[in-house]
Amino acid sequence: MLNTVRKVALLLLPEFSNFGLAAVTEPLFVANWLAQATVFEWRTISDDGKPVPASNGSDVPVDGDLTLAAGCTSLFVLASFDPARTAGSRARTRWLKRIARTGAELVGIENGSLALAEAGLLDQHAAAVHWDNLAGFQELFPKIRIAQSLFSFSNNRVTCAGAAAILDMMIAWIAHHADAQTSTEVARHLLLTSRRDSRHSDSTAQDPLVARARAIMQAHVDDPLSCDAIAQQSGLSLRQLERRFKQQSGETLHGEYMLVRVEKAHQYLQQTTLSVTEVSALTGFTSVEYFSKVYRRVFGVLPSKDRRQSTDAPVFRQKATKRKV
Repeated sequence: MLNTVRKVALLLLPEFSNFGLAAVTEPLFVANWLAQATVFEWRTISDDGKPVPASNGSDVPVDGDLTLAAGCTSLFVLASFDPARTAGSRARTRWLKRIARTGAELVGIENGSLALAEAGLLDQHAAAVHWDNLAGFQELFPKIRIAQSLFSFSNNRVTCAGAAAILDMMIAWIAHHADAQTSTEVARHLLLTSRRDSRHSDSTAQDPLVARARAIMQAHVDDPLSCDAIAQQSGLSLRQLERRFKQQSGETLHGEYMLVRVEKAHQYLQQTTLSVTEVSALTGFTSVEYFSKVYRRVFGVLPSKDRRQSTDAPVFRQKATKRKV
């Protein structure tokens, strides 16, 4: 265990995840408890020192404003919903750049990575991004390499896709900043004895040929293939693939492909400033009118009314959206 205290600042942005905050701080507490000493010292901060609304509706008090981060060796930025509205603060961007110049380690938790990316602080780094935010993130930040993992350590930058992966990332982080024995003990106390590695996966167990067909669909969102071509590339006849999709999801091949494209459109609309016309083209629709009709059928709103990734915005659910599209 290291003898020096690592000072951590936790910047909470509006609509951050309370779970994410607990997943960061609890491993730090357990590490200190096991050491019977202050190994990690942390403070929560906000832009103005006032309580920050979490995504669950609670107002969370903080220890102070941005000035409390002075001298920190690691800065964690936590954000979740409505990131576009909170990540673009010019004053915060300037402040983040100043913190980076001090040599502090920068850690983006879920959409906290968006705030770091907006400041240009993840350029040329590998970043782990939640699967639901990949489309917008890639469109907005082409200079950032997307890590095929749930969390990523890239020099003095750490990113995490969020949710349960935060606990896994914190165990790895403690191993890096304390020692492997401490991180293993922390994991045992948090009942993380069967920890996942950092590899990314957003799908449940499924028929491998269905998974392959879905991967083909996702690779051809802007230039849709025919169902026959998808079946051929999957190594099955169209009839065989249709039967497998029906068994797996209850959806037709055409219907599934349409949902894949509409989901990507949903992400572009909520996470970027691309126009509805541009989103329509990027998801393979030749007619904006038809795109709007399909989108409204799935989400209950026109695409022009779905521009914020907020808690009250329409949600894409694979099972709930099974309808004729």
